[in-house]
Amino acid sequence: MALDWRHTAEGIDWDELSALYRDAPLGDKPPDLLRTVFGNSLFKCFVFEGGRLVGAGRALADGADCAYLCDIAVLPGHQGTGLGKQIVAQLVERSRGHRKIILYAVPGKEPFYRKFGFLRMKTAMAIFSNPQQQLERGYLSED
Repeated sequence: MALDWRHTAEGIDWDELSALYRDAPLGDKPPDLLRTVFGNSLFKCFVFEGGRLVGAGRALADGADCAYLCDIAVLPGHQGTGLGKQIVAQLVERSRGHRKIILYAVPGKEPFYRKFGFLRMKTAMAIFSNPQQQLERGYLSED
């Protein structure tokens, strides 16, 4: 079945997107939160198959200096098909022209992003709302 690619949030079922993130699994992202974060993202990508949302991603970007890819999610039944790679490629392409394109990956997935030219940053730091949980999940290090 053909994939339907959309780059606008118009008509998105935020409950369906929330379920996609749970199934992917990228955690519990409530519909209202997703509506806000996608609404504030310069670039967005939604992929449908037969009217069903099967993948999504977004990039926060300021139009010149920095673009930040985040929330790349693909339904488990579509993982391993190249769909995630296509979503990242489209977001990277839309972000071209920015001085830097940044993302942070699920621990262990870094080799996937290296294929797009991403390299590990030595000085990246973050403040999370729940730092202990992120330490346990491998997103943060106290080193």
